[in-house]
Amino acid sequence: MEKWKAAVVGGGVGGQLSMNALNNSELFELVAVADLRPDVCEQLKRKFPGIKTYANHRDMFEDCRMDVVCVSTFPPSHEEVTLDALKHPIKGILVEKPLGHTAESGRRILEEIKKRNLPMAVPHGLLAKKTPLEIIERVRGGEIGELKLVEIQNAKWDIINAGIHWLHFFVTLTGNEPMDYVMGICEASTRTYRDGMQVETTAVTYGQTKSGIRVVMNTGDEVLVNREGKETLFRLIGTAGQIEFWGWENGYTLQNAAYPLGELIVPDELPVTGHRAHLERMAGMIESGVSDYTIPESSLLALEIVEGAYLSSKHGCKVHFPVDGFEAPAKTDWEPGQPYAGTGGGRDGRKL
Repeated sequence: MEKWKAAVVGGGVGGQLSMNALNNSELFELVAVADLRPDVCEQLKRKFPGIKTYANHRDMFEDCRMDVVCVSTFPPSHEEVTLDALKHPIKGILVEKPLGHTAESGRRILEEIKKRNLPMAVPHGLLAKKTPLEIIERVRGGEIGELKLVEIQNAKWDIINAGIHWLHFFVTLTGNEPMDYVMGICEASTRTYRDGMQVETTAVTYGQTKSGIRVVMNTGDEVLVNREGKETLFRLIGTAGQIEFWGWENGYTLQNAAYPLGELIVPDELPVTGHRAHLERMAGMIESGVSDYTIPESSLLALEIVEGAYLSSKHGCKVHFPVDGFEAPAKTDWEPGQPYAGTGGGRDGRKL
């Protein structure tokens, strides 16, 4: 069987996940990589003998024949690289998450790919592992009743880099239900940066869907995860039970009428996970000629929540959806928690 020739733009962590996946799959042949750093290119040539390396993606696109492109650069460059890739007769494209550095940019990327009916992968790892997929099935099957709250605790990570995964899982749990609003508070006392982005030291993100399902996410350099030995924790609270799991770790606890004291469930892992699973799913779309954008669309909604949380923290306000239409409100001199002076307008909360 002829393999799909694949090229990767970006030799960092995400790019190498794609390279390893392509190299390990029987469906693809990794033929080229582009990275601005000469030392990275040299390392990759040693790791993947026979590949071509390029100092920029445009030279690679012009010189090298490829069927599939993986865009694995840092988020603000995703749109430029993707649009350049779409000028060539490729058959499929992977764009790392977050799709872009803003929801507006991510939306443009997705719209341009959709115009071409081009198979697409956005490699959210939780949708390529047995534990989270089994949890989604149980929640949708009503095993904890009606979902009301998703709590997320994550230490040593941030809203945009890890939170995009966690919020994407929340969006998937709700079946891409439209969001009503998001609020966020971030403090940046340690001036932390991660994966090319300035990020928070500590943050809380709070969001609500149109039907009232809440998500509360704690992220930052130092977050107390209140389950001993865990650095990531999810609690899914329903009207008839709850589920707890621990990010990438296999296994979860289920507490409901069938398991009133809680039951630890450790399913067998899938034979193919991670980037490889997403790439091979995309290969199936190429073969069938039918593109499914469910994951990219939910990824875009997760990106909107991320952007909304940062906007909320910056402007000290609630951010309604769609986030693209956000306009910063005028600053107010109203300080919650301070005595009311009896002047300056306002409304009596007792009469609401």
